[in-house]
Amino acid sequence: MLPTVQLGPLTLQAPGLILLLAVWIGLSRAEKVSHHAGISADRFYNLALVMLTAGLIGARLGYAARNIDAFLASPASLLALSPQMLSATDGIIIAFAAGIGYTQKAKIPVLHALDALAPALAILMVGSHLANFASGAAFGAPTRLFWGIQLWGETRHPVQLLEALAAALIAFGIWPRAGSAAALPPGLRFVIFLGATALARLWLELLRGDGGLVFGGLRQAQVTAWVVLALAAAAGARLLNPGQKPGK
Repeated sequence: MLPTVQLGPLTLQAPGLILLLAVWIGLSRAEKVSHHAGISADRFYNLALVMLTAGLIGARLGYAARNIDAFLASPASLLALSPQMLSATDGIIIAFAAGIGYTQKAKIPVLHALDALAPALAILMVGSHLANFASGAAFGAPTRLFWGIQLWGETRHPVQLLEALAAALIAFGIWPRAGSAAALPPGLRFVIFLGATALARLWLELLRGDGGLVFGGLRQAQVTAWVVLALAAAAGARLLNPGQKPGK
């Protein structure tokens, strides 16, 4: 774990720095290939800025709503620069709602916008998992395997690093290349990103040491991943066969 970085008299939160670096790398690299989705660099950056701002605000407010007593006692903590005080689910929902609103206003086709954002989102996932490794969050289950790391008084699976590796492979797989744009229907790159991310979560969640169980011994994250994978499969089939009627 590396929760903080000391730069002279400054003590900086390593997880936050990692996330900021991932956002910068993801946007700067994705901007260079946004033309594959038919979106200019300016409009891509505007879309990303709207979604990022709305997502951060939504994630913090969502976390505050779940911990209302703590924030009422210290309202200034709403402005704290702490990645641990964010609700990822709420942030994602608000970010995509804001993004859809912007695409309508800017007259950007939604499927093209999603394709443009997919590589940046994949890199952000890499940063998110590395930030978890730095903070010790989303830790692995105890293990005796050779790759175990010492964390919270146990030798554990390095699940954060495995998730970061999986996200990096997904980012490499969906990254636009010369001639690849014409081969994929609009929206399919984003659907592949969703499906691959859900599939990785299904397997790697087995190595996690946190998270709640639901019915049948499945974890909440696995249930969500199954739903996302099913939706991605259905959307992919629809995009690949646009003329096919449902059920045929």
